[in-house]
Amino acid sequence: MGTQAGGYNFKLLRVNLNVGNTSTETIDENFCRQYIGGAGFVTYYLLKELPPKIEPLSPENKIVIALGPLTGALLPGSDRFCIGCKSPMTDGLAKSESGGFWSVELKRAGFDIIIIEGKAKTPVYLWIHDGQVEIRGARNLWGKNTKETQEIIRTDLQDKLVRVAMIGPGGENLVRYACVMVGCHDAAGRGGVGAVMGSKNLKAIAVRGHNAPEILDPEAIKGIRQWLFSNMELVRGLHDWGTTGSIVAYQSVGNLPVRNYSAGLFPGDKIDSAAIKSTIGMTMEGCFACPIRCKKVVKMEEPYPIDPEYGAPEYESLAAFGPNCGIDHLKAIIKANELCGAYGVDTISAGNTIAFAMECFEKGLITLHDTGGINLQFGNHEAMLEMIELITRKRGFGSLLSEGIVRAAKKIGNGAEKFAIHGKGLEPGEHDPRVKPLNGLGYMIAFNGADHCMGVHDNALSGPVYSKDLSLVGMSGSYPVMEISPRKTAIFRVLHNKRILQDILLLCFFLPYSLEQYANAVRGVTGWDTTIYEQQRVADRIATVGRMFIVREGFNAKDDILSERFYQPKTDGVLSNCFLSRDELDKAKRYYYQLMSWDIETGIPLPQRLEELGIEA
Repeated sequence: MGTQAGGYNFKLLRVNLNVGNTSTETIDENFCRQYIGGAGFVTYYLLKELPPKIEPLSPENKIVIALGPLTGALLPGSDRFCIGCKSPMTDGLAKSESGGFWSVELKRAGFDIIIIEGKAKTPVYLWIHDGQVEIRGARNLWGKNTKETQEIIRTDLQDKLVRVAMIGPGGENLVRYACVMVGCHDAAGRGGVGAVMGSKNLKAIAVRGHNAPEILDPEAIKGIRQWLFSNMELVRGLHDWGTTGSIVAYQSVGNLPVRNYSAGLFPGDKIDSAAIKSTIGMTMEGCFACPIRCKKVVKMEEPYPIDPEYGAPEYESLAAFGPNCGIDHLKAIIKANELCGAYGVDTISAGNTIAFAMECFEKGLITLHDTGGINLQFGNHEAMLEMIELITRKRGFGSLLSEGIVRAAKKIGNGAEKFAIHGKGLEPGEHDPRVKPLNGLGYMIAFNGADHCMGVHDNALSGPVYSKDLSLVGMSGSYPVMEISPRKTAIFRVLHNKRILQDILLLCFFLPYSLEQYANAVRGVTGWDTTIYEQQRVADRIATVGRMFIVREGFNAKDDILSERFYQPKTDGVLSNCFLSRDELDKAKRYYYQLMSWDIETGIPLPQRLEELGIEA
C-alpha cells in the first residue's frame, strides 16, 4: 500500500476487568479505510463481539471507545470521541460523542480504540499514558461527584493536565440514562453509556500523552482551518451566545418543546443567552483548537450556588428543564444542569422524563402519594430539582423515573404510554418534528433511537452549508420546509449520512464544513485519495452495520415510528393547526429503506446489500 496512512496509531487497547489485565492489538489500514473511526469502529466491534440479546448491565456487555484520523489534527472541531455499548435504555445500540480535550490526549497516548470487557470486583479507574496502561483502585472515588473525582485523580497522578472521562453517582447507581462526563461540562450523554460503565465498577479513564501520529499533508489541514477563520460569520451566533440564542426563534416557528411537547407558547426571552448575560453574567470557553468558543460559563451564589466548573446549559439542556417542564426560572434551570453534570446524568433524558411525569401528575395518573408528597406540576422548579436528586440516588419516585420514560410509563399504566415521547426507547432532543419532518424521519430510523444529532433540520436546507453539500451531489433546488416527498427523502439520506460521517470522522456538529472539506481533511491527514462518494459509501456501511445490530436485537420496521403526539397539533402557538402526516412519513420511511437497499416491508438490510458493503451478517 506504500506509506502508512497518517492520523492513526493503528493500536487497539483491550481491557479485561474480570481478570484485571490489558493487551494491545494492531488494527489494519484496510480496516481503517473501510470504517475510518469513531462510530464506524464502535458499531463494527459491537456487532462483531457482543453476543445477541445480552443484558446491557451485565458483565457480558462491552464498552467500545474510538477516535478518528482527524482527532487532534489542529482542525477546529476535531476534538471528539465516540463511545458505545448495548444500551440499557433501548436494549439496542447506544452511541454517544463528546468534545473537549480528552480525545486528543488519548490519541497522543498511543491508542485509537479501547474495548472494555467484564466487571471489576471492586471500583477501579484506568490510567493511560504514552502507551502505558494501569488499572488502579478507585474505592476512594466511588460516590464522588465528577469535579471531586477529577481533582482526586489529578492529585493522585501529580499532573493537572491529565484529562478524565468519568461517571458520577448516576452511573454508579445504574440510572439507565447516566452519561460519561469528560471533565465537568462535556458529556457523552445519550443511551446510558454511564450506567454500563458503572455496571463494570469502572469509575474513570484518565489519559495523558505526548506523541501525536503524523499528518501527511499539514498544509491541507491549515487551508481548511484558515477557511474557517475567514468565514467566522457562519458561526457568529454560536461564538457570541452558544446554542441558547435560538430560544425565541424556535418558539416563533413552533420548534420549542413546551409542557412535554404538547404546547407551543412560552416566554423564551426569560431564559435565553441574553437573559443569562444580563441577569447573571457569562463567559465563553471552547474545545481543543476551536475558535468558536460556544460553551457558556456562569457563576452565582443565590438562590442556588453554581460552580463555574460545570459550565452552563446549552439549548438541549435548557429546553428540557425549561419550557418542556413549563419552567421559566432561569437560575433553577442552570442549577439542574449543574446537578446533572456533577452526578453524571443525561440532561435530555432527565428533563424529558420529568416533563412526562409532570403531565402524568396533571392528568391524575400519579398523585402526591406516588411522588412522596412532591407536587410535580408543570412549572414547579423546586420539584424538578428535587426529582433530579431522587433520580440520581434512585430513591422514592426518582427510582421509577431513573428507568427512563418507556419503563416508567409501563409501570404507571392507565394510558401513560401516550405521554411517553421517545424513539426506540430514547427520549428525543428538544426539536419538534411537526415543523421539521426530516428530523422526524431521523428520529424514526436512526439505529440509536431519537437522536436529534442524527436528523436533518428542514429549515436549514436553503442555508449555505446544506446548499453547498446538496449541490456537490447534484441536488440543487428549493425545498419547502413541510414537504415530505421522495426528493426530500433522497436529500435526507445524503444529509443523514453527513451526520453519520460527523460521528465517524468525529467532527463537531456545529463546524460549517462541507462534504468536500470532509473528504479533503481525510485526504490531508491520511494521504488516501478519498472522495465524497467514498465517504458517503462509508456512511452507508455504518448505517447498515448499526441497523444489523438492532435487527439482531429484535428491532424492525414496526419500531421505526414517531410518538403519537407528533401526529397531533399543539394546544397553542403556531403549530396549533399543524401536525405531521402519518401516511407521508411512512412512505418516506419506506422510500429510505429502498434507497438503502433494505427490505421495504421490514427495514432489514438485504443480503446482497451486506455482500456489496462487505458486512458479515
